[in-house]
Amino acid sequence: MASSRVFAVVFWFVAAIVSTSVLAKEFIVGDEAGWKRGVDYFAWAKDKDFRVGDKLVFQYPVGGDSFDVVYKVNETGFDECKPLPISGGLYSGNDIITFTTPGKRWYISDGGQEEGGNCMAGQKLAIYVKNKMHEGPYTGMAPTPIGS
Repeated sequence: MASSRVFAVVFWFVAAIVSTSVLAKEFIVGDEAGWKRGVDYFAWAKDKDFRVGDKLVFQYPVGGDSFDVVYKVNETGFDECKPLPISGGLYSGNDIITFTTPGKRWYISDGGQEEGGNCMAGQKLAIYVKNKMHEGPYTGMAPTPIGS
């Protein structure tokens, strides 16, 4: 009897992990346009449902005339277009951020000729990441305790 309970607990634990990873989405910022000046990132993000486990992908050309970079900043850095980064900048041209916690997120580009240039031209993104397990409709079935 105890072994069947252990099996049931392990089964539900594994099922929860697998369902979370299968349900994770990958969002390419700006879709086909990518991360660059001239894209309305407020409109792009408006109808998106970002959840813990999802990935945000920033795609942009590296080098050339337009210097793009991704900074994760706080709300002040976002509002003022100042790279007060929470972490170092991302420069690869294919930067992937996996959400591990819920909450607000702010990203800006600090490239361009003048200080804050790309950000001041609208190259900035503000989103809210929801908790995968506790917000929104839950479509899975709750486990039935064994022996009850």
